[in-house]
Amino acid sequence: MEQARKYIVVTGAAGFIGSVMTDYLNSLGLSNLILVDDFSSSEKAINLSGKQYVLKVHRDQFEEWLETHAPLVTAIYHLGARTDTPLQDRKIFRHLNLDYTKMIWEYCCRYRIALVYASSAATYGDGSLGYKDDEALIPDLRPLNPYGESKNDFDIWALQQKVQPPHWYGMKFFNVYGPNEYHKGRMASVIFHAFRQIQAGGSVKLFRSHKPEYDDGGQLRDFVYVKDVVTVCEWILNSGIASGIYNLGTGEARTFNDLVRAIFSALDHPARIEYIDTPEDIRESYQYFTEADMDKIRERGLKHRFHTLEEGVADYVKQYLLHNATW
Repeated sequence: MEQARKYIVVTGAAGFIGSVMTDYLNSLGLSNLILVDDFSSSEKAINLSGKQYVLKVHRDQFEEWLETHAPLVTAIYHLGARTDTPLQDRKIFRHLNLDYTKMIWEYCCRYRIALVYASSAATYGDGSLGYKDDEALIPDLRPLNPYGESKNDFDIWALQQKVQPPHWYGMKFFNVYGPNEYHKGRMASVIFHAFRQIQAGGSVKLFRSHKPEYDDGGQLRDFVYVKDVVTVCEWILNSGIASGIYNLGTGEARTFNDLVRAIFSALDHPARIEYIDTPEDIRESYQYFTEADMDKIRERGLKHRFHTLEEGVADYVKQYLLHNATW
């Protein structure tokens, strides 16, 4: 007789999106959570403050835990990854973003566990093939850094598998921002860094454009609020729509100038923006335009209304950044 399934797993649970996912599941009345991370960072510990869960499992012991407990797991939100885009050490990305995700996939297949995992808009490279989540195009994508390569390599591998989890969704996150990213240092969102700059000196430094077709600060991103990201991840896991790879952004690109002006507006300060050269170590791989094509997921039933940039920034600044608060 099959044991009753009772656990939901969140990997990367002490990190940015994973900790917000944990809080969102708690808000839905779900505390039957197994949290997976390395839990060694004191900076990330605050992200789990007040969260309700059953057990924390170190990521290095997770496979061993699954060997015993996988029959009790109903779903896995695999949100843990190495995300340093300038890092060039492919071995680290292969281990944490590719091989580790394959291990989780295989357990999900063997024990019929639903899976949501974090892919990335970094898979789209320079955007020359567009930003449409057409699975036929995925093998042709050329990411600009090892992080994007590792995410695309897994997407390609997943699509090749004849044995799959009962429901699985690879979510191509675009530029996610919001509370609980404070530990990310250089890799935290532009909003986080801009807020700190304004608090320190009243102005913001943005990257100068190194392409004539873009104004300084006119580089475009699909900025998506983390609260929307976790809401859609929970929705899709329980939606019953066709498994596969989906974009997760707002579907509307906005400029960095728009972003920074929204921060100044939320603080009720006049906008003061300076422009600096893009660092050479990321200049060649720097994306000037990203925008999620959301048609596929919308056509398959997503009705969620995303925060506008101004709404998301105002919430992040007023409810969290000004109070150094987590969610």
